Amino acid sequence: MPTATTPAGLLLTPGAGADREHPTLRAVEDRLAAHDPPLPVERVDFPYRTAGKRAPDRPPVAIAHVRAETEALAARLGVPTDRLLLGGRSYGGRMCSMAVAEGLPAAGLVLLSYPLHPPGKPDKLRTEHFGELDLPVLFVSGDRDPFGSPEELAEHTAAIPGPVTRTTLRGAHDVKAVDDVADAVAEWVDSL
Repeated sequence: MPTATTPAGLLLTPGAGADREHPTLRAVEDRLAAHDPPLPVERVDFPYRTAGKRAPDRPPVAIAHVRAETEALAARLGVPTDRLLLGGRSYGGRMCSMAVAEGLPAAGLVLLSYPLHPPGKPDKLRTEHFGELDLPVLFVSGDRDPFGSPEELAEHTAAIPGPVTRTTLRGAHDVKAVDDVADAVAEWVDSL
């Protein structure tokens, strides 16, 4: 039986080189539709993608879009935004985490293949906002991800004050076992 603290929905965003139809996002949506109780999932594109551009939006534009889409989903579901999970793959998950760090209330973050740093540049960390993430956070990443190894992820996610769950699957940045990713998300949702 859902409670007032049970997540009411999940907003999912794609990585920089993909759109809302990415197989991982679709697998997560399908798995959560079969969840007990089902969890509504809204997969959204970023403005650059809908405009037909290739270069991803700068963070202020993407973060504003995450905020607007989150508020719209919350309104459709009749709940405040702090009842929604936010996240996505790579760039999309990073933009969601930055929106939360900037004050967007959420129930938790689902970060799939989080881009901890650019490949081959471990000194260019994308973690400056981690200290502001005081909510449950799930990281699902490949064991050979050039954007951040499991060891790097463990080291740097220690800065997150909220409870962190890290799931490592076989694969690189684009984990091919999309059903395993979806199962990891569903198991984490059950743990909330």
